[in-house]
Amino acid sequence: MFDLVLKNLRLLDYSDCMSLAIEDGKIAKISKSPIEGDKEIDLEGQLVLPGLIDPHVHFRDPGLTYKEDFKTGSMAAAHGGFTFVMDMPNTVPKTNTYEAFKEKQKIAESKSIVNFGLHAGYSTLDEMEKILELDPMSFKVFMDLETDEDLDKIFEDISNLSKKPIVTVHAEKRDIVLESTKRLAEESDAIAYSYGRPAESEDASVAQAIELSKKYGVDLHICHLSTKNAMNLAISNNVSFEFTPHHLLYDNTAFNEFGTLIKTNPPLREKGKNVTISDLNENSMIGTDHAPHSLEEKTKGVWDSSPGIPSLETVLSLLLTEVNRSNLDLRLIPKIFSENAAKRFNLENKGFIKEGFDADLVVIDLKKEGVFDIENFYTKAEYSPFDGLSYKGKATMTIVNGEIVMENDVLI
Repeated sequence: MFDLVLKNLRLLDYSDCMSLAIEDGKIAKISKSPIEGDKEIDLEGQLVLPGLIDPHVHFRDPGLTYKEDFKTGSMAAAHGGFTFVMDMPNTVPKTNTYEAFKEKQKIAESKSIVNFGLHAGYSTLDEMEKILELDPMSFKVFMDLETDEDLDKIFEDISNLSKKPIVTVHAEKRDIVLESTKRLAEESDAIAYSYGRPAESEDASVAQAIELSKKYGVDLHICHLSTKNAMNLAISNNVSFEFTPHHLLYDNTAFNEFGTLIKTNPPLREKGKNVTISDLNENSMIGTDHAPHSLEEKTKGVWDSSPGIPSLETVLSLLLTEVNRSNLDLRLIPKIFSENAAKRFNLENKGFIKEGFDADLVVIDLKKEGVFDIENFYTKAEYSPFDGLSYKGKATMTIVNGEIVMENDVLI
């Protein structure tokens, strides 16, 4: 008999209710006929999808764990239906040395309740060569912090590594941001932040990243893409990218409602320049950019408040709500949340529901309605621009490596 059998479940590729058997952390059998197991769960027609994969989180561990850590961050991930996350390197210390990367791996292994990968920061050529031994998801480049000369050197160095890693970039042009921020320094309305880091800075930075990737033969991926111009540029050059939920669902007028709580980098864009739900297609990818801060750090005024929004526990329900409103095709959900990230970041045996693949699954009740309540979240963040919003569609169970880690909002 199998370890666990899920009965009476729906799969998108089948019209009938199915059964799915799990053995040793793998999907062992998918069948229309009944299957017996040591433990059997009747899902009563709920939908089962591949466990969600987030290529972009900030779990703040080590060094900034008052904001989040791998325990609470992974709990938030499991609560939201995620079974794999990829953590960014801007911690303290930065994850840009072999020793720092190795230490973060140990921290994550001891704390995380979901699967994980780590992005590395760029460093010297010798140090990056060592980090390659630990299989980083990518080397992350914060282009908004670097001069043009330094960026050229960074891309050149990465191109000279013995393996060809993915290079993920935060694409905002440093000189445009500095000039715009200086010009608007006396402004106190939160919306000024979106003009201090204007859409043109992202468009120019994406163009520069593409140019450098072609010059040096680098495998480029663009994080949290937020403008239509940058999106079209990436598509026309066959460069992968990810969308955040906040950039898809809000434009910069949201600053007038939420103030600096919705401040993030890149900021929300002007209507007409921003990406929207209608831009999602079968090639799209969701990266939440889950980036918690303390409430105090989020309320220091337009220029001094920390940028970042927690999204792991809201994003699936937000987009399922769009499905229920007929604004989004249900069949896109596994592609944008699982399949495309698994393929892009070379995650073996993940991202799909197939026999022999890892039993990383999320069970979804498409009809379940509710209201987001930050008090019921597992993240350390005490704020969310989605707090109080109604939703329809929710993760009711998360299974990681064949083990149930969340059921009906309760972590197990």
